[in-house]
Amino acid sequence: MSPLTLHDYLAVGAILFGLGMVGFLARRNLIIMFLSAEMMLQGVALNLTAFARYRGNLQGQAFVLFLLTVAACEAAIALALILMLFRRNRSLDVSLWQELREDDQPPNLDEEPLPPAPEPEPLPQLTPAGHEPVHAEPSHEEASHV
Repeated sequence: MSPLTLHDYLAVGAILFGLGMVGFLARRNLIIMFLSAEMMLQGVALNLTAFARYRGNLQGQAFVLFLLTVAACEAAIALALILMLFRRNRSLDVSLWQELREDDQPPNLDEEPLPPAPEPEPLPQLTPAGHEPVHAEPSHEEASHV
């Protein structure tokens, strides 16, 4: 077996970046888009590490450490944003969030609209808590039978 060359690492990094780009551009789900962006970052990190090993210095590997730190921070912020947006619209489809665009931008209309969301089933309701109602005093006949 021959050892892996720089071209092999660069090819794998380019494939990772390309798959991430296709996933980001082709999907409308925010979580899939987020994971695709992370895949693109990993392709770049692999290329930086391969070049650092090829040149025999640690500059690329040190840069990858900073890149991974920034990616971890970005992941936390992106997941918090996704959760907040999901709470608002109850969907992860990016086409539903037209109100996030700037005021002077026209809305982007989908070529094939989404089907209407099904009506959620009503949740069971508990009776309200409060003061206990006033009960009538039992008569003397009812009290003697007890």
